[in-house]
Amino acid sequence: MINKRIQISRRSFLRTCAVTAAATGLPAWFIERDLASAQPAPKPVAANDRPGIALVGCGGMGRGDASNASRFGNIIAVCDVDDNHADEAVKQFSKNGKTPAKFSDFRKLLERRDVQIIINATPDHWHTLVNLAAARAGKDVYGEKPLTLTIDEGKHVVAAVRKHKIVLQTGTQQRSDKRFHLAAELVRNGRLGKLQQITVWLPAGLREGPFSTSSVPAGLDWDFWLGQAPRVDYVKERCHTTFRYWYDYSGGTMTDWGAHHNDIARWAVGLSGPVSVEGKVLAQPIPGGYTAFSEYEVNFTYANGVIQTATTTRADTIFGTIADKNGQRNGIKFEGSEGWIWVSRAAIEASNDELLRTPLPENAERLYTSDDHMGNFIDCVRSRKAPVAEAEVGHRSATMCHLGVIALRLGGKLHWNPLEEKLTGERAREANARVSREMRKPYDYSFIA
Repeated sequence: MINKRIQISRRSFLRTCAVTAAATGLPAWFIERDLASAQPAPKPVAANDRPGIALVGCGGMGRGDASNASRFGNIIAVCDVDDNHADEAVKQFSKNGKTPAKFSDFRKLLERRDVQIIINATPDHWHTLVNLAAARAGKDVYGEKPLTLTIDEGKHVVAAVRKHKIVLQTGTQQRSDKRFHLAAELVRNGRLGKLQQITVWLPAGLREGPFSTSSVPAGLDWDFWLGQAPRVDYVKERCHTTFRYWYDYSGGTMTDWGAHHNDIARWAVGLSGPVSVEGKVLAQPIPGGYTAFSEYEVNFTYANGVIQTATTTRADTIFGTIADKNGQRNGIKFEGSEGWIWVSRAAIEASNDELLRTPLPENAERLYTSDDHMGNFIDCVRSRKAPVAEAEVGHRSATMCHLGVIALRLGGKLHWNPLEEKLTGERAREANARVSREMRKPYDYSFIA
């Protein structure tokens, strides 16, 4: 009877592997290994263990993150400087007669003892102050990417996470995607022979304008929304979804999509960052319009000689959906002496199917396995272990993107010391001035003191 049960269980396991492999295009050996080695989530400390979760930044991405997190905990508070967004979040997460508390100042929200977890989905220029304040309050954080607005901010965040011993997961969810995991692990283990070139295609950004000022919408605290950024009159296109295409608040698709694809490329290489970066602008902004570059090419060189090119494509929309079905889609291509591997959110392919189908040896280097990015974060909140995209990971990958933006704005080639985290060489002084930005008072580090 026992042997029969084992046989049935094994048969069921193999059937699950085969179905998953067929659905994803992943090799069966990888699926089987992944399922066999999966670790169960830590047991709750109590039968009704559902942590209190607060959402800061109630736009579409934030509400999506909070909905994902609500599988594991209760959304008990929401916060946004746009009262309309906060009301939408309250409506979405009200259930069973319970309504989340609403805040307009995240500092007040952090005073609540029943909040254990913060979902930080604010615009990029607010990520750091919210994350730092949460760390000081002892709250664990799921923070949207890129982790920071500048390289210097990342150093502050990493130090705070370590000092206050919180768990922080950066929202670079491709680290929890099997396709990207397999590609990175194969490359890391030399499946392509000597790795030579990585090409990252990112959706091109928006190139529009000029825009007109208008009255601040009712319910929006425009000064608070601007935060550390320069004071300017309200322009509809500066706020909410399209903030990403203004240098004051973000870095365009280099820091948006680049935070995902450059992160996976760096994971595959296995180094903390490049040693040089060179940028070329392919389309200048329209005067009076978006200020982040929409089309560009950036070349990174690693200490091991690998060259990584990040370039834009018009075949995808800013959301990664198809704009030109015959054009180059966003994704990553790894090229080595023995062939190539292409990976995106939709597919993984290789110059020779055997590059994917041949199992790695038992002694191969294994990368951190996570099949559920939010689930991995919650597991780590309970176990106090580091998640797959912990603060240092988020900081180093964001640094690559920030270096790309700096190179585009300065032009020419810049040299980077990843150990000391500073730009070096003839243009060091000029370049290092871009590692941080002046923060408008009162929205500097004293704002959360």
